[in-house]
Amino acid sequence: MLAVCYLVAAAPALANESANTDSAARLQWWRDAKFGLFITWGLYAIPGRGEWVQWNEQIPVNEYAKLADQFAPTNFTPASWAAFAKAAGMKYTVLVTRHHDGFALFADGTNTFTSVQSAADRDFVAEYVQAVRAAGLCVGVYYSPLDWRFPGYIMPDLQRESAEAMRDQYHRQIIELLSHYGKLDVLWFDGGGTNWLSFGGQWQGAQWLKRPKPQPYHGGFNWRDDEVYAQLRRWQPDVVINGRADMPEDFHSREGWQALGDFDNNRPWELCVPIAGAWGYQPHLKLRPLKDYIQLLAKVAGRDGNLLINVGPDRNGKIDEPQAECLREIGAWLNQYGESIYATCGGPFLPGNWGVSTRRDKTIYLHVLKWPGEKLVLPGIPAKVIKAVALTQGDVNFVQTAKQLEITLPVTNHSELDTVIALELDSLAENIPLLK
Repeated sequence: MLAVCYLVAAAPALANESANTDSAARLQWWRDAKFGLFITWGLYAIPGRGEWVQWNEQIPVNEYAKLADQFAPTNFTPASWAAFAKAAGMKYTVLVTRHHDGFALFADGTNTFTSVQSAADRDFVAEYVQAVRAAGLCVGVYYSPLDWRFPGYIMPDLQRESAEAMRDQYHRQIIELLSHYGKLDVLWFDGGGTNWLSFGGQWQGAQWLKRPKPQPYHGGFNWRDDEVYAQLRRWQPDVVINGRADMPEDFHSREGWQALGDFDNNRPWELCVPIAGAWGYQPHLKLRPLKDYIQLLAKVAGRDGNLLINVGPDRNGKIDEPQAECLREIGAWLNQYGESIYATCGGPFLPGNWGVSTRRDKTIYLHVLKWPGEKLVLPGIPAKVIKAVALTQGDVNFVQTAKQLEITLPVTNHSELDTVIALELDSLAENIPLLK
């Protein structure tokens, strides 16, 4: 059964008393969930040229800040985001609460560069958390310590006072997120850690050079992430975090359609991709065919990872209808074949040109994405196949020997999206070693 995250708001005092659990226990619900929604939304939705518009176009800080006077969404409720996530078959969401431009969607004392102290006059994080919990989904928040308003990010040694002010803001704001919204399930860092300082480069005189990987920043500035981690585990002992800060990670982030990578069942990981174009809002984006999204989800699950698909709502918080329809179509597919994705592990057959496999209990699910004809030949497994069923359509024939397993399905029954075949075994599928 799919593990469920704890969805009731917990008071800080209760969070302090909670017994800390190890990473594997914290992650179980997340690993079972498999599929989530990333929401990138902020001032950059107004110009509609992506979340990096300020940096890419070198818009002066004071000029960009004027967008806060226009950021007052109308006819919007975060419940619509939660509804789209549920319709898509997603189990958790992650909202960008503050991107690299520094504008926060939550209160931060006397800081006026927030949605609470500007035209919106709303704490969007509070509204979002409430809506997502009410929908029965797990709650995630994204936070970036990087802030383009502080020259100390680009020159942390020369502009040490600025870098330290940026760090003070980071420590203050992260405590705000950890302590004021009840229990959080995911904390998604970006833009932090020493590897990100100066955008991964270093200054040699007047010349900026990219640091060779994996060489980190070696200057005198430090984010003091150990202090943040101590507070993190104090306020949110069970929250799972990614690896983009200098603290122990629960899961690793892979980013972009090109970053699918290899099978990995040793280091928990998640692939995050934009549904189309940039992460932040851009109008009239051309979506990929539905096949691409379904097959990506299968490829990620078959490699033992999670998939986080991003949408960038417009200035009023509305997700463009073509993107919303795409999410609904993914959800319709999962409504039929979700048993082959949710609460599964990758394997035992390693990914190949034909597709991938997932497994749970006494069942192996084959996701055949490219048939080599009517017959698929796989390595032999140390378990007896009792029955083979095409969840999509058609009658499956199979021949099992010690050396191989032959699966046959008429070409007319091959699915363009993903032919899903369930192999019922006489023993647990998790005991089968990985096979090429």
